[in-house]
Amino acid sequence: MDLASKTSVPGRRDIPALKGAELHNLSHQLPNWEVVNEHHIRRSFKFPDFQKALAFVNRVGAIAEELGHYPDILLTWGKAEITTWTHSVNGLTESDFTLAAKIDEI
Repeated sequence: MDLASKTSVPGRRDIPALKGAELHNLSHQLPNWEVVNEHHIRRSFKFPDFQKALAFVNRVGAIAEELGHYPDILLTWGKAEITTWTHSVNGLTESDFTLAAKIDEI
């Protein structure tokens, strides 16, 4: 199933964070996202000006609200950086990759 077509499941403490082959397989579906210390994923997006970056961030916010899964967002002139992980497990879950795939569709 395509990651972008899935829905996010709010983090539950009884779901372990992804590691090893499972994490590797999901990360290869999103090659533009960087896996950092098997803990979070991050991607930077470039824009020609602040207004377009802000519009993008607002769309990311709408997706996050729809999924109930909230990334860290850094907004600067011409750039937005998205970082996400599942806080309840202090690591990555499939929900992080679903969110990232939906952001990639913007």
